[in-house]
Amino acid sequence: MTPNVSKEDLLGMGAPDLVYVREVRVSDVIEDVQIADVKGLSTDPEATLYAVHGADGERLAVLMDRDSAFATAVAHELEPVSVH
Repeated sequence: MTPNVSKEDLLGMGAPDLVYVREVRVSDVIEDVQIADVKGLSTDPEATLYAVHGADGERLAVLMDRDSAFATAVAHELEPVSVH
């Protein structure tokens, strides 16, 4: 089972290969990209996606489901933990 830790705990660990996965809303992701990049996108802005973040908080990837987010981290030889 994957442990649940806070972002602060993760940062305190200082491990470069440690990443965290957390839920994000589509609307939060859209706010961070250029409007031209999402032209024609039709999805519920309140829908849940799963983001992989580095220990420094940088969003590295956004995926449609939790399992894919964890699998992506592992595929890149990173150690994922879940953050709420």
